[in-house]
Amino acid sequence: MSIFKGAGVAIITPFKENGDVNFDEFGKLIEMQIEGGTDAIIVCGTTGEASTMNDDEHLATIKYCIDKVAGRIPVVAGTGSNSTKEAVNLSKQAAELGADGLLCVTPYYNKATQEGLYQYYKAISDAVDIPIIMYNVPGRTSTNIQPETAVRIAKEVENVVAIKEASGNIAQVAKLASLADGCLDIYSGNDDQVLPLMSLGGIGVISVWSNVAPKQVHDMTTAFLNGDVETARKLQLDAIDLIGALFCEVNPIPVKAGVNMLGFNAGSLRAPLTEMTDAGKERLRKAMEDYGIL
Repeated sequence: MSIFKGAGVAIITPFKENGDVNFDEFGKLIEMQIEGGTDAIIVCGTTGEASTMNDDEHLATIKYCIDKVAGRIPVVAGTGSNSTKEAVNLSKQAAELGADGLLCVTPYYNKATQEGLYQYYKAISDAVDIPIIMYNVPGRTSTNIQPETAVRIAKEVENVVAIKEASGNIAQVAKLASLADGCLDIYSGNDDQVLPLMSLGGIGVISVWSNVAPKQVHDMTTAFLNGDVETARKLQLDAIDLIGALFCEVNPIPVKAGVNMLGFNAGSLRAPLTEMTDAGKERLRKAMEDYGIL
């Protein structure tokens, strides 16, 4: 059974001037997403800067999100790590806090083999009883879950039910969908490829774009799922310039700037990420204005 269908937001984490998590502002962002029709919130992922959080901050942010959402939509907690032991520990605690599912990125830096990936997801699954979404983003991790491995994991590891595919390789996604034959839910991890991936059988997106335009992302995925391909296509293509601006510098640098432009206090980024360049901000502001959200 799917954790969600449609638009999941890879939500940012706002910080105060002193670097602490700004929970009051985080609550406002969560409410904005729910009001915009977002179908699920993915907390403490790449866009949420989880890699710079210690375990206490990480779990406190997950708990706050779960409590604030209060069951209105699913909350998926990012708990992957380059250490299997750490991923298992975070996953167990997120499950105990009430997360509806987990998003577990492949181990980064270590360059695990395909067998290592299988064992990684099996270890996490053995420790929890909630659904797990694999996260394949080789551009950040230097590790690619091959389609054959993803399908093997889906068939042999009980709780693994989905994959966030951010390889950017549509041919790989097509092969994955063909081999999976429905045994694995597929979410797009690339905002500029949502419809191409859904046309191959994907059921939605885990989106950065949704941080600044939740209604549009929800409406696009819902239209496609309801068979209104023309409307969905228009919504995807209308956003291409904005999506390009949101990724003109390393994520989540532009999207946090965009959220600030909307009038929220997303705060700064945690080092080693730096603030967006003036040229990048100008490009993003124009794209948001042209898109009609500024």
